[in-house]
Amino acid sequence: MTDPDQAERLKALEAKIEALKGPVQTKKHTDEHYSQAHLAWRMVIELVVGLLIGFGMGYGLDSLFGTLPIFLVIFTLLGLAAGIKVMMRSATEIQQTQVADTAKDNTPVETGGDERARNGD
Repeated sequence: MTDPDQAERLKALEAKIEALKGPVQTKKHTDEHYSQAHLAWRMVIELVVGLLIGFGMGYGLDSLFGTLPIFLVIFTLLGLAAGIKVMMRSATEIQQTQVADTAKDNTPVETGGDERARNGD
């Protein structure tokens, strides 16, 4: 059967595993919800600001040169393209942050060496 030395080693190993696991930290659902809403608003604002800046520049150039609304249309489209580009860059940044957080949560804690080598196994 099992000898007492192995039973003691098993209990010690279980205690080490429990100590390394540490307390379980849970996020509140409301905190996650608000952070997602913040990110969505950030992306919407970036898109709208791009449109407004393009519209303003086009309107200003049209009124300065006295032309038909050709600059208004061109710069509004350029502002839309710039807003989409910035929005996509933000989405990529958010995705990389979430992937890094997930990887950090799933990474095992280093104990400073090989456990079997220290125990002589």
